[in-house]
Amino acid sequence: MSSSASSQTLRVGLVQLRTGRDAGANIDIASALIRQAAEAGARYVQTPETTNLMELDRSILFEQLKEEEDDSSLAAFRDLARSLSIHLHVGSLALKVSDQRAVNRGFLIAPDGEITARYDKIHMFDVDLPNGESYRESTAYKPGERAVLGHVEGIGLGLTICYDLRFPALYRALAEAGAQVLTVPAAFTRPTGEAHWHVLLRARAIENGAYVLAAAQGGRHENGRETYGHSLVIDPWGRVLAEGGSDPGVILAELDMTEVEAVRQRIPSLRHGRRFEMAEGRPAGHLHLVGAPT
Repeated sequence: MSSSASSQTLRVGLVQLRTGRDAGANIDIASALIRQAAEAGARYVQTPETTNLMELDRSILFEQLKEEEDDSSLAAFRDLARSLSIHLHVGSLALKVSDQRAVNRGFLIAPDGEITARYDKIHMFDVDLPNGESYRESTAYKPGERAVLGHVEGIGLGLTICYDLRFPALYRALAEAGAQVLTVPAAFTRPTGEAHWHVLLRARAIENGAYVLAAAQGGRHENGRETYGHSLVIDPWGRVLAEGGSDPGVILAELDMTEVEAVRQRIPSLRHGRRFEMAEGRPAGHLHLVGAPT
């Protein structure tokens, strides 16, 4: 960690949403809350997964999706970051990449409106829940292949999305590459959120001695899905600094970046970790990181 980053504090804002089926209305609601966070002093603002559209019906979804260069929500958020002079992390947008495939893509936008990092969600949420809910994200979405490290005011920011949270190797790779803050914009279901959301987010913070920022979708959406909410800011020791409820709103927190260095000195697990090989000699797995120092 550089000395400039280690002496830094960063005021952050997490925007909790209940995204519906009308992309224009979703943009307006998100923009109002982003403005609220900026007016409260946040220099970095994060929105949840699928900020622009929440739709389970594949045919309806593809009728509305646009490619990145034609997506009005991305253009609006770039203009908003520029007008507010903030770092705006759009947790993810659903975007079309072909007639049959979409991507779940996050964007880190600088105060000048330029996109400084893109991340496509790697792990697809293909599950059958005990309450009868079933999700097959891979039927519509193309998974990403690269882990991405962004930067905000000299602070390393690891970009992930929702279901990625269940794969700790991704977070360790990001931390080893220089992430001091791990981001998990999400649309966790209510049953899995009640069982695992706090535990997993705190674990990722503790394992890596990093702040965790997780803006969430919350409540019952127009498409019938119910998400858990409870957007969280967690410090490197695993303490919850700020938490949302189930309704849309903004939560704010101040990150003291000296805490990252202090915790990593106290519990130096990043230095003690070992890479393992499978019995036949093949590597156990690796990730290609974009944005890591060379």
